[in-house]
Amino acid sequence: MLMVSPVTVRQWAQRGWLKAEVTAGGHRRFLRATIEEFAQQRGLTLLRPRSPGLRVLIVDDDEALAGYLAELLQGQARPVFTDIARDGFEAGQKVQLFQPDVVLLDLRMPGLDGFEVCRRLRNDPATHGTRIVAMTGYYTKDNVRRAIEAGAEECLRKPIDVERLLATLGLAERRVVAERS
Repeated sequence: MLMVSPVTVRQWAQRGWLKAEVTAGGHRRFLRATIEEFAQQRGLTLLRPRSPGLRVLIVDDDEALAGYLAELLQGQARPVFTDIARDGFEAGQKVQLFQPDVVLLDLRMPGLDGFEVCRRLRNDPATHGTRIVAMTGYYTKDNVRRAIEAGAEECLRKPIDVERLLATLGLAERRVVAERS
């Protein structure tokens, strides 16, 4: 984004010019807002590699369903770019790299479940505005409530109602009904 080498970015972080979060493994992570502020203060132009279209991260441990959803979304008239994460941990990594507009999130996964992923995305300033659409095969009032409380905008029942999914993502074709005199 800054069009400089990683060594330069590390030096800026070491000097305290560019704020970085340090992971438990000692790696630096930079929030988009911090980079944008840094660039603005120094008159730098950021590289914006994003292409037009909707970016959807599908997070589901069911490989067949995730693949089906990716194929379905990529086949729409509006450009849709997808990526898949198989669990909550991978979702955290891919959200930072892929920078989705929407996270389509399964609630029941091994390890880090969808409820916790949702909470973490909402509590992170870099992903706070990312849309989250939960989905579950265990569709109960309690699970829907918990998903919404964690930060999802909607919770869809599995098997997925394709029309509802497309409408939720803003991809449904608008049908024009001709008026009859």
